[in-house]
Amino acid sequence: MVKTKLQIMDTKPAAQTPPRGCTNFKLRQLLRRVSLVYDRAMAECGLKTTQYSLLTHVEKLAPITQAELAKAMAMDSSTLSRNLKPLQTAGWVAIQAGSDARSHALTMTASGKQKRIEAQALWKRAQIQLNETVGLDDVIALHGLIDRMTDALSLETEEAA
Repeated sequence: MVKTKLQIMDTKPAAQTPPRGCTNFKLRQLLRRVSLVYDRAMAECGLKTTQYSLLTHVEKLAPITQAELAKAMAMDSSTLSRNLKPLQTAGWVAIQAGSDARSHALTMTASGKQKRIEAQALWKRAQIQLNETVGLDDVIALHGLIDRMTDALSLETEEAA
């Protein structure tokens, strides 16, 4: 059995030992490295990973208001607006009249659907590369840990609001 780089370097601290270092720093460090894998792949089609994610969510949820999309993606509205602008300028996402005179709905254009299909193949390649580099079992475990921590922190932030 061939071990992945992560399994070779695995040094799990004892459960009672408190973590060393800053969790936020460690997460950002990991995120930068993971993002680099996806960003390199997405660069081939001229998208950033955030733009691919937006296209995917708009296609899946459309028609959707910007406020609903921000909530679904756990983003603040101003960040979402900034990230949507290039997609609208490129003609991949359109704004249509919403259910009332004050609301607007985001939808995916035909060229946006084509761009997402092009990007999806590149995203899949990046995902496979990450799975092979880190190891599928560790990626699955990471997803589970992220989901549990996101849920726990979501509950904490909801209670504080």
